[in-house]
Amino acid sequence: MVSRSFWLAPLLLLACGDSSGTTDAGTGTTTTGGVMEATTSGTTSGSTTEVPEPTSGPEVTSTTSTTSGTTGDTSGTMDPTSGSDSSTGAAAPMSLDDVVDGDLELISDGHMFTEGPLWSPDGYLLFSDIPADTIFRWTEANGSEAFITPSGNSNGLAFDGMGRLLAAEHGGRRISRRTIGEDAALVVGEYMGLPLNSPNDVVWRSDGTLYFTDPPYGIDPADQEQPFQGVFRVDPNGEVFLVADDFDRPNGLVLAPDESLLYVDDTALEHVRVFDVMADGSTSGGAVFVALPSDLPGDPDGMAIDEFGDLYVTGGGGVRVVTPDAEVLGTIAVPESATNCKFGGDDGRWLFITAPPRVYRVHLKVAGVDMP
Repeated sequence: MVSRSFWLAPLLLLACGDSSGTTDAGTGTTTTGGVMEATTSGTTSGSTTEVPEPTSGPEVTSTTSTTSGTTGDTSGTMDPTSGSDSSTGAAAPMSLDDVVDGDLELISDGHMFTEGPLWSPDGYLLFSDIPADTIFRWTEANGSEAFITPSGNSNGLAFDGMGRLLAAEHGGRRISRRTIGEDAALVVGEYMGLPLNSPNDVVWRSDGTLYFTDPPYGIDPADQEQPFQGVFRVDPNGEVFLVADDFDRPNGLVLAPDESLLYVDDTALEHVRVFDVMADGSTSGGAVFVALPSDLPGDPDGMAIDEFGDLYVTGGGGVRVVTPDAEVLGTIAVPESATNCKFGGDDGRWLFITAPPRVYRVHLKVAGVDMP
């Protein structure tokens, strides 16, 4: 395990929008706020894992295809660009005024580097403090308190369909899973026989599929053994597939409301890409969905999504709100460089935002879908 002294430096570079490193963006392959500020902007090969016990599976022969857009079959599913939410009939937001419903509130302070906010159906917020090696729990009544220590220097968090906590661990260099109150078990810690870099964020699909990003932020450069910074899929049987290997710094990721699209941002290249998701969880495409350059603090990092399919992308002075048509409605301004955000609260309309060393929330007029 890499010494914890390495965590803080690269993470602070991330918060400052560091885009050092190399990229091979042309060689993608697939194988199987209250404070508001308006802005404008105009692969899979198989391996095995443990779920939660060690499993083995056949090696999958990869095939290569080149894509220039998102062309997956999404027939029979909700059109994420339809402009309305089929469950409520409400109109999709047309401006930032249609989104924000209150002032930005500071709810936790004094941390080292906060990340991975996640609302629990039991009525509390979890978030990671990566260098502190701790997952904190926040409630309205008691504020923040240490909840899981050590956390494996966790970053992104998610719940699976059984209510177990998934964590992208920098320290453990793995995706872990635990029943709250018990020790964590390994989900995946290597690909093609080599250790992962430092898993950054993870998202769960309703069929049991996991997707995660694996940049090298949490390790010393000399310790990187994977020859790329990948985006991965773990199927319900525990087999690991490579979604894409042509990212510079893959970071936040989120599924569309109907789970037919997977959005992944690249922090260094300051854009969000989109993949079509098939019925079996496999992916195709990977074209740039929206470019989000900014001179304000922070680059694209963690993301959330609302009931209309609007993306909430941290970085660039706060949280940028992007429609399914790739129109930037504006930015929910945050005083620090925001690192991640997720919906939560009793009504699902609170957006919780991590911004080292603090955590904020803002009430919105729309509800999120990235909740258990």
